[in-house]
Amino acid sequence: MNDDRTSNELPRRRFVALSGAVGAATLLTGVEAVAGRTASAAAPAHAEPAPDMCPTPPPGGTPACPPAQLQPLCGSPADNDPLWRDVQYCTQGKPLPPGQNPPTCLKVTSDYVVLNGRPSSPHNFLLTPSCRITGIECPFIETSGAPDYWNDAWENARSGGSVPVQYPDIGLGINSRSARFLDQLHLHMAGVRASTQRRLQQLETTGRMATSPAQWNAAQYRVSVTGSDGSGDRTYRALRLPSLGMNLFALLRQYVVKPNGLDMANQTLIVVPKMTGATFAGAFYVLNSDSSLHDGTNTCDHLLVYG
Repeated sequence: MNDDRTSNELPRRRFVALSGAVGAATLLTGVEAVAGRTASAAAPAHAEPAPDMCPTPPPGGTPACPPAQLQPLCGSPADNDPLWRDVQYCTQGKPLPPGQNPPTCLKVTSDYVVLNGRPSSPHNFLLTPSCRITGIECPFIETSGAPDYWNDAWENARSGGSVPVQYPDIGLGINSRSARFLDQLHLHMAGVRASTQRRLQQLETTGRMATSPAQWNAAQYRVSVTGSDGSGDRTYRALRLPSLGMNLFALLRQYVVKPNGLDMANQTLIVVPKMTGATFAGAFYVLNSDSSLHDGTNTCDHLLVYG
């Protein structure tokens, strides 16, 4: 979900303060269509993913979670964040507050839950951990013991996945702490415009895309990409990877955040699978930005298409 906590980056997804009768998943990806915004392609007719029966015990045993000493940075299981309540409903059957509608638990595993985004569309979903993790600032997600949430999101969102994103091109993203509305980590599984896909392939062809994480911070790989929301060009650090087998959060800290003396909490990440027509071309474009860059951004919302 985006949550516009800052006023210097507009247009952005704007979230309506809905009544308590609306579940956190409704709040979380609340995206209002920006005036003049048009999708690059109409979503094809599809059948809605069949939800898991809610609540349902997650299969596969206990999820990998941050240790107790990281609670100040990663949150406590006793927290009352609305999205975290939705996760607990899906994974533990924990009752929701009176008047709050239960979420639709599209998929429940020991490591994550998939929920609908808002506005509800066939290309707007969320993947959120089954354990308490506030967001990108939590150091646990950079460790080898953390689940590979990015690859999990891709495997669900891709054609043939459990919750396929019905859009010609897929985008995955996470917002910075200041740009999100609720404090339970969530990856957006949405669409991107065809023009975004073309632009990234052009950058790769012209040598403007880093091919090694060690190059990610180099100035020649800071590129402009036009937003899908009419906000103009934004600057991103661009990296091409052959797979999502490496921990993107760890790579970001090691090769971008630490060398520049930045704060992990201020970063946004966007992953765009490379496509040839309707076929996955076996590579991923990984974009990072923050407000320290000229025309940088701390939200993934400029590139993703939700509604």
